[in-house]
Amino acid sequence: MLRNISIAAATLFSVVTINAQKNRNTQLERPKLVVGLVVDQMRWDYLYRFYGKYGNDGFKRLLNTGYSLNNVHIPYVPTITALGHTCIYTGSVPAIHGIAGNDWTDKGTGKGVYCTADDSVQPVGTANIKTGSHSPKNLWSTTVTDELRLATNFQGKVVGVSLKDRASILPAGHTPNGAFWFDDSTGNFITSTWYMNDLPQWVKSFNSQNLPEKLVANGWNTLLPINEYKESAPDNSPWEGLLGSAKTPTFPYSNLAKDYQTKKDNIRYTPFGNTLTLKLAEASVEGEKLGGDNITDFLAINLASTDYAGHKFGPNSIEVEDVYIRLDQDLAEFFKYLDSKVGKGEYTVFLSADHGGAHSVGFLKEHKIPTGFFGEDAEKNLNQKLKEKFGADKLVNAIDNYQVYFDRKVLADNKLELDDVRNFAVKEIEKDPAVLYAVSVDKVQESSIPEPIKQRIINGINRQRSGDIQLISHDSMLPPYSKTGTTHSVWNSYDSHIPLIFMGWGVKQGESNKEYHMTDIAPTVSSLLKIQFPSGNVGNPITEVIGK
Repeated sequence: MLRNISIAAATLFSVVTINAQKNRNTQLERPKLVVGLVVDQMRWDYLYRFYGKYGNDGFKRLLNTGYSLNNVHIPYVPTITALGHTCIYTGSVPAIHGIAGNDWTDKGTGKGVYCTADDSVQPVGTANIKTGSHSPKNLWSTTVTDELRLATNFQGKVVGVSLKDRASILPAGHTPNGAFWFDDSTGNFITSTWYMNDLPQWVKSFNSQNLPEKLVANGWNTLLPINEYKESAPDNSPWEGLLGSAKTPTFPYSNLAKDYQTKKDNIRYTPFGNTLTLKLAEASVEGEKLGGDNITDFLAINLASTDYAGHKFGPNSIEVEDVYIRLDQDLAEFFKYLDSKVGKGEYTVFLSADHGGAHSVGFLKEHKIPTGFFGEDAEKNLNQKLKEKFGADKLVNAIDNYQVYFDRKVLADNKLELDDVRNFAVKEIEKDPAVLYAVSVDKVQESSIPEPIKQRIINGINRQRSGDIQLISHDSMLPPYSKTGTTHSVWNSYDSHIPLIFMGWGVKQGESNKEYHMTDIAPTVSSLLKIQFPSGNVGNPITEVIGK
C-alpha cells in the first residue's frame, strides 16, 4: 500500500514538474524595459576622443559590457534631427516615412511646415500654442515603439522625453502613453491633447521642483581643471558663439542663473539640459512604473544639449568636451538607477545619434583644411537669374534642407514648365565652385553621381514633401548661418558616421567594424523583442548583437 502511495506521489510530482517546465518554456522571454538613448549631434569619434576623461560606468560601461558597432552610417541626406530620430525608430527613410526635414515647404500652398506642428491639438501644461500644439500626425510609418504597443495589446507602456518636441514625439510614435518636451516659456515639461488632457501627477510633481533653476544656480564651469582639456582648442577661440549675456565664449559662465531667468532656453546649451532630461526619464520610470512587470516597456530618451552646444560652440570647443564629460557622469548615475529600480540585466539599452556635426569653418581654416561658406543669398541670386531667363519673379519659393523648392503657383500663373525652369536652375547652381553636384530629384537615378551619395539622395527625397533640386556641397562647406559653432545636413562622414552600442538583456559583448546603417536599429530591437518590424522598415537585424 505504501509503495502504491509513493508511486502515485512520484507520478503527481513528475506531472506538476513537467507542466511547470512547459509553462516556463512557453513564456516568451523579453526584457522588462528597453531604453533608447539618442545623443543629439554625437559624432562617432566622441566615444574615443574623450575616452581618457570618461569614468568606468557611463560610456565605458556601454563599450566594455555591450556590443559596439563602429561602422554605422546614415543612409540618406539631409542628415538632420527629425529625420534621424524617425529613421532610428521606424527603420525607414524619408522617401517612405514622410518626415522630409525639421521643416519643409508644402508644394500645394507654398507655406512652411514644421515636422510635428498640429493645429488640431491643444497644448497641455502651458498656454503657449506654438510650443504645445504638436503631434506625430505627419509621420506615415509606425515605429518600433508602436509595434511594441501593438504586440502587447497596448499593455506595454511607451514614454518619450526630450528638450525638443520632435525628438520626443517622433520616437514615441503614434500610440504612446506619453511624450513630453521642454517649454521655454515656463521652464516646465509639457505635452499636447494628442496624448492626454492633463499632465500626469508625476510630471506636475517634477515640474514643481524647479529643477532647471537649481541646476543653473551656480553657473557653469569646467568639471575638471581647464588645463586638462587637451582634446579641445583653446578657450575663447574665434569660431565659438556666445552663451546668454557672456561677452566671450569662456569659462566660467557665472551669469547663467540670471541668463536663465531672462531666457529659459539658455539651459539647452549647457550640460544641465541633459541632466534635466535624464532626471525626467527617472521620474517617468517611477511615475509610469516602467519595467515594473513582465510586460516590456519602452523609454525613448533624447539628450539634446549635445546638439545645442555643438551648434553654438563647435566640436573642438572646451564647452562641448565638458558637456560630454558631464554626460558620461549622468549616464553612469542613470544606469545605476535602472540597476536598482528595474534590475541589472533586466533591461536593454541602445545608444546612438541622430546625426554628427562638421568641424567649425574657423577651426578648419586655422589648420589649413579646405573649408568655407556657401549659399549666401542663394535664393535671391537664383531668383534673379530665373527672372532674367523666364520673366517671372520669385520662382524659387525656398531653399531648405539643401533642396530648392519652386513655387507651383508662380509657375502656373506664368505658364512655365517645371522641367524647363529646373534644368536651367541646375546649370546655374553648378556654376558655384562650392557645389559638388546639383541634380533634379526626378533624375537622380540616371545621374553620374557616385555611390553612396546617389542612393542617399534617393532615400532622402520624399516625392510629396521634398524639394525639386538636391544640392551636394564640397566637403566641409557650411551654410552662411554657421559663422560660429557648427551645423550638419550632408552625406560626409562627419555628419553620417554615428555611434551605435547595445547593452543589457539579450545582448552579446563585443564590437564589429562591419558596415551597418541607422535603418538597422529598429529591426534589431524588433528581433530582440520578437515583434513585427515597423511598417516602413527597410533595415535588417544586426544578428551578431543578439545573444543569450
